[in-house]
Amino acid sequence: MTKFSHFLLLLMGVLLHSNLFAQSKIDSLIPTRAFCITAPKTQRLNDFIKFVEDELVTRQVNTLLLRVDYNYQFESHPELRDPEALSKKDIKKLVALCKKNNIQLIPQINLLGHQSWASTTSNLLKVYPEFDETPWVKMPEKYVWPNADGLYCKSYCPLHPNVHKIVFELVDEICDVFETTAFHAGMDEVFYIGDDKCPRCSGKDKAELFAGEVNEIRNHLALKNRKLWIWGDRLIDGKTTGIGMWEGSFNNTHRAIDLIAKDVTICDWHYERPDQTAVYFAMKGFNVITCPWRIPKFAVIQTQDMVRFRQSSTAIMKPHFQGMMQTVWSSAESFMDEFYGKNTTKPAEENTSANCFRAMFSEMGQLGK
Repeated sequence: MTKFSHFLLLLMGVLLHSNLFAQSKIDSLIPTRAFCITAPKTQRLNDFIKFVEDELVTRQVNTLLLRVDYNYQFESHPELRDPEALSKKDIKKLVALCKKNNIQLIPQINLLGHQSWASTTSNLLKVYPEFDETPWVKMPEKYVWPNADGLYCKSYCPLHPNVHKIVFELVDEICDVFETTAFHAGMDEVFYIGDDKCPRCSGKDKAELFAGEVNEIRNHLALKNRKLWIWGDRLIDGKTTGIGMWEGSFNNTHRAIDLIAKDVTICDWHYERPDQTAVYFAMKGFNVITCPWRIPKFAVIQTQDMVRFRQSSTAIMKPHFQGMMQTVWSSAESFMDEFYGKNTTKPAEENTSANCFRAMFSEMGQLGK
């Protein structure tokens, strides 16, 4: 072996050790580094795959949450498919991509709440209107908030005797095709629950109803050793904390935090202030992930907070502070166009999900150095 060859081997060893050290360090500081976005349409699937390879893998993202809902060609319930839904072959491309890059792939279908948006009823209640918690509330031609009905999004009735057979068949199918050990059920911003006019839910405790639905889903997933993830806003007292009716609850569901299984992962989202409620969830015994959206400076603060929580906690509390997840609430297509500066005529803005994504993962990148 020449001196030059020996030098190259030493250099490669140093670089490998350095990379492994950096990886170990960021894993210790931010174990879960996640990205949440709507599942892409078939036409842009290859663009999305390239985005994952070029932007997520290079930033050491290790969890990809795809909001699928009905953008899949369900075989169990083809009547619930979107018109141009992803095929099994499409999903398997994403599964292979994530396996190759050690990324946990998690699907989401909105359960309980978010069964409508603006003036549009989503597929479940469109096909099965009998599941509607508030069927007397009609969808407006033009949606405005606030409105006389208090309509934000429709909910299904958690006590309807037939609803879980349908939704659990969807859940099982999407989890199987994703080859996943976790499922995200949404369950955020549930304004309609335990309505006084509902023949099944009227007069029942809203916290118990919400907790009952969380545990029902959690227990079903546990049959196949899968874990439940949900958004955390319904478990926060929006009045007492001043956090409000969107990032917290005004309809008394917050007491459900003491009634649900502790192995549910809480995705704790705060978009207008970097509220430190991750501590609350961790103290209640839950694994928690902090989720920013569009304000870069807050994402940086939230990332720093997460590291501080882990470093300053007891050995029992530390593992509950699981990490960070950038959320995107536009389509995958529009986010990619925004990220790469394509097809936009809007003036440059600081507070966008693309800039928030860059800021959060840039802050994480500094942690590994």
